[in-house]
Amino acid sequence: MSPSGNPAADPAPIAPTGPFSPFMHRAFALLWTATLISNVGTWMHDVGAGWLMITLNSSPAVVSLVQAATTLPVFLFALYAGTLADRLDKRRMLITVNVVLLVLISLLTLLVHFELVTPVILILFTLAIGTGTAFMAPAWQAIVPALVPRDALQPAIALNSMGINISRAIGPALAGVLIASVSLSAPFAVNAASHVVIIIALVLWRYDGTVTKTSQPVANAMLTGLRHVAHNAPLKATLMRSFAFFIFASAYWALLPLVVQGIEGGGAELYGLLLTLIGTGAVAGALTMPKFRARVDGSTMALLGTLGTAAAMVILATAAVPYLAAAAALLGGFSWIAVLTTFNVSAQTALPNWVRARGLAINLMVFFGSMALGSTAWGQVATATSTTTTMLIAAAGLIVGAVLTRNVKLGQGEQLDLTPSMHWPAPEVALPEDGLAARGPVMVTVEYVIDPSQAEAFLAALMDLSQERWRDGAFEWRSYQNVEEPELWIEAFSISSWEEHLAQHARVSNADKVVQDRVRAFDKRENGPIVKHFIAP
Repeated sequence: MSPSGNPAADPAPIAPTGPFSPFMHRAFALLWTATLISNVGTWMHDVGAGWLMITLNSSPAVVSLVQAATTLPVFLFALYAGTLADRLDKRRMLITVNVVLLVLISLLTLLVHFELVTPVILILFTLAIGTGTAFMAPAWQAIVPALVPRDALQPAIALNSMGINISRAIGPALAGVLIASVSLSAPFAVNAASHVVIIIALVLWRYDGTVTKTSQPVANAMLTGLRHVAHNAPLKATLMRSFAFFIFASAYWALLPLVVQGIEGGGAELYGLLLTLIGTGAVAGALTMPKFRARVDGSTMALLGTLGTAAAMVILATAAVPYLAAAAALLGGFSWIAVLTTFNVSAQTALPNWVRARGLAINLMVFFGSMALGSTAWGQVATATSTTTTMLIAAAGLIVGAVLTRNVKLGQGEQLDLTPSMHWPAPEVALPEDGLAARGPVMVTVEYVIDPSQAEAFLAALMDLSQERWRDGAFEWRSYQNVEEPELWIEAFSISSWEEHLAQHARVSNADKVVQDRVRAFDKRENGPIVKHFIAP
C-alpha cells in the first residue's frame, strides 16, 4: 500500500514546463508508475475490506472501525518511522516494509478465500497493514524532493496526488466487478500482487542519497523533530488547518458504505462506482489546479475546497437516487484533491531536508489522527442518530472550522530558502577529540554589547533568533542582561551532545542566516558577538 502524498542518477535538471514536467525525471516517472499500480491494489483492498465488514457486521460503529484501524497506526508510529527515515537508507527501508506488507496481505487473502475472517480478525489485519503504512509513509513523502528540483516540487506533489486518485478511479470499479464476478478475496489478491510491482521498482531505483550516521538516541532525535515542528510557524499553520478540515471530512469516508446502502440500488457495484467517480473528480481537480493556483493563494484554494467538500457531503447525505450520489462523488473528489494537495505543498515547503521525514511524519499524524478520531466519533454519532444527520453535522463542522481558521495562512514556507547556508564554521576545540562527539549536554553562549537605545529592537530580533535555535536542535534557550554592565547581554542555549551541536551548524538555512545577521548587526563591537562553548564533564 503506497502512501501519498507524496535521488536517482538523473541527467542535468530539466527546467519545468508545466504540470507534467516531473515526468522528465526518470526516477520520478519510475516510482510514480509503480505507485499508481500499487495504489490501484490499495483501493481495491479498501473496497474489499469495507464491504467485507458490512457482510460480517453492518453496525455503523463497527463499520467505521475499519477506517479508524487503517489510520490509527499512522498516528501512533509515524514520528518514530520518520525519525528512522531521517537516519536510514530510505530505499532499503521502503523495500523491507513492502515485503512485510506483501506477506501480511497474502495471508489475509487466504483467510478471506477460505471464509475464516471474523470482524476481530479483519480489524487486527487492518491495524497491522496500517502499521506498515505508518513506517513507509514518512520515507515515501520525504524522497519526493530528491526526485525533482525544488521548482518542480509543487507539480510533483500534485502528480502524486493525481496518481492516487487515478488509482482511486480505477481500483474501486475493478474491486466492485471482481467482488461481483469472482469472489470477495479477489481485491485482496490483486493488492498483494501490486506490492510485488512496487518492490521491483524500488530495487531498480538507483538511489545515491547519503545516510546520516549519528550516535544520537532515537528518542532524542524524535524530540528534536517535535521541537522543530513546535517552533516552525509555517508548518504549525498547515497542521492547524489540516486538523480543522480532516476531523470533519473523515465522515465522508467513514460513512460512505452506509450511505450507499440507503440509496436506491445500493450495493458493492454502486459503492465501487462512487469511489471511482471520487477519483475521477480528483484527477480533474489535479489537472486544473495549476490554473486555479495562478489566480488564488493556497489559503483561498483550501477554503474553496473545504466549501466544496461540505456541499458534496450535504448532497450525498440527502441523495435518494444514484445520479445525485454520483454528482456528490465528483464534487467531493475535485474538492478533496484541492485541499489535500494544498496542505501537502504547504508542509513540504516548510521543512528543510535534515528534518523533512520527521516533520512530514507529524503532518501525517495530524492527518491520520484526525481521520481515525473523526471516523470513530462519526460512527458513534451515526449509531445514535442516523447516517444522514451525521453527514449534515459534519458538513456544518467543516464550514465552522474554515471560518475559525480563516486567518491561518498556508504556504508560508514557499518563499523561504531552507537550503543550508554553511556560513557557520565548526568551532575550534582544545579538548581531545577522542570521545568528544558523544559528550554532552553542550551549552553555547553568545555575548552581545548593545546600545541601550537599541535594546528593545535587539530583544525582538533575538526572540526571532531563538526560534531558529529551537528548530535546529536546542532543548533550552535563555537570554540574560548583565546587572553590572547593562550593555552586556548573553544568549545561552543547550544541545544534547557535541555531535548534535556540530550538526546544528550544518542545519542553519539561508533564511535563518538572515535572522542571525540581523541580530549580529546590533553588537557595537567591530568583530561582533563573542561565542563560547561549554560541555558537561
